[in-house]
Amino acid sequence: MRAVLWVIAITAAVLILVGLLWDAAQWLMVIGAITLVVLFIMAVVKVRRMNRQSQRRH
Repeated sequence: MRAVLWVIAITAAVLILVGLLWDAAQWLMVIGAITLVVLFIMAVVKVRRMNRQSQRRH
């Protein structure tokens, strides 16, 4: 009987940990996507600034 309880307890703990890791992975994907968008916007702004500065010099 104790062995069955131990197996159930370990299985439950593993499922809880997998669920927590899955949630963390989803949040990391969301944060990564937001970071990529921000970097893309920053790159576009920087390129536009560089183009404007080079046009002023000519």
